[in-house]
Amino acid sequence: MENNNISIEEINKSNEIIKAISNYYTSRIVGQKNLQISLLISLIANGHILVESVPGLAKTTAAKVLTESCGGKFSRIQGTPDLLPSDIIGTQTYNAKTGEFETKLGPVCANFVLLDEINRSSSKTQSAMLEAMQERQVSIGGEIFKLPDIFIVIATQNPIEQEGTYLLAEAQQDRFIIKETLQYPTANEELEVLNRIEKNIFEEGKKVVEIEHIKYLQELSKKVYIDEAVKKYIISIVYATRNTSKVIGPELSKYVTNGASTRASIAFMEASKALALINGRTYVTPDDIKALSHGILRHRIALSFEAIADEVQVETIIDAIISSIKAP
Repeated sequence: MENNNISIEEINKSNEIIKAISNYYTSRIVGQKNLQISLLISLIANGHILVESVPGLAKTTAAKVLTESCGGKFSRIQGTPDLLPSDIIGTQTYNAKTGEFETKLGPVCANFVLLDEINRSSSKTQSAMLEAMQERQVSIGGEIFKLPDIFIVIATQNPIEQEGTYLLAEAQQDRFIIKETLQYPTANEELEVLNRIEKNIFEEGKKVVEIEHIKYLQELSKKVYIDEAVKKYIISIVYATRNTSKVIGPELSKYVTNGASTRASIAFMEASKALALINGRTYVTPDDIKALSHGILRHRIALSFEAIADEVQVETIIDAIISSIKAP
């Protein structure tokens, strides 16, 4: 299963870059290992990531730590109900001195865009990100502006049950390659946070790799080998989300209203190649697909109101699907 297109020197260099970023992350963030892996995947796959939790669990800090480690241009947008699309993508302003309109590009024109509390902004503003996230360009006054080659949106959101939040549209959610949900830290992790703050031992923000290193990882991940059987395994999983009654039976399938789109299959392939590199491999395994199933599918499977009433979690549906499909 080894891929002859990737040399030992290339995989060693990849391991060094990933280790440098990971070590920096753990020096700044206590716990949240799953978030670390998901952020690395979005970085290597050049895809956008959605992070959800209650406030105060270091979502914003983790996003800033990742971007600090890589350098590149960083911008932060705070989601609020009065945030306008032009506040994100930019606008045209009239210059009285020259008598001409000038284009002012918004904060979305950066390598890393932290969109904090995305679901506190209105639907119109959320939709302003769609073209940028999918087409990697913005349109202002009929003129198109290309975004950087490395363009990653790290969006954070609070649970929809919280007051003052707007539900993200399915089309918007589908643009995120992965969604990570955070849990409260353990007692030991929280103690470590207090100790670090008391001793002031959190490292200052610094760059540990160059932006060219990120491009290197992204290009190398494209060369990671994925077998035809693993591709068929991905398709079987995604197909099962659309035909749950045939796979997991009526008891659980009644809670599913919509399955995953083709973007889920693409996300599985791209994210699994990134995960293989993170694990120091040049090929994808079925275990990579299983490990990614929650992150890839939790925001792409729509559940009914009955599921909410019965407190059925989307992860329960995903686990049932994975258990029902034979891995190659």
